[in-house]
Amino acid sequence: MTTTTPLTHTTTDRWTADVLEAETPVLVELGAAWCPPCRAIQPVLQRLDEEHSGLRVLTLDTDAETEIASRYGVLSLPTLLGFRDGVEVLRLVGARPYGRLASEIEPLVGA
Repeated sequence: MTTTTPLTHTTTDRWTADVLEAETPVLVELGAAWCPPCRAIQPVLQRLDEEHSGLRVLTLDTDAETEIASRYGVLSLPTLLGFRDGVEVLRLVGARPYGRLASEIEPLVGA
């Protein structure tokens, strides 16, 4: 049996340090506890976090952190935002399987 480390949660207060000033690419899942697709994508994100050492995967609770959701115009959950050097370079909406997500984040981790 494998054990997975829970994903790191970020907040509005930590956003600049965790995301905008990060030295590696960051993928942030903006979701909510009540959202079934958000819960469904958690194992996919954990696997991505474990298998891509050059990528930091974070989650943000949009119910608790409405300022970030509003700042980035998040209207659907889950929304995945990819940042490199403090700039949003990727936006994906909705849950997806690991293989599809791994290929879709290539522009984020490959450059």
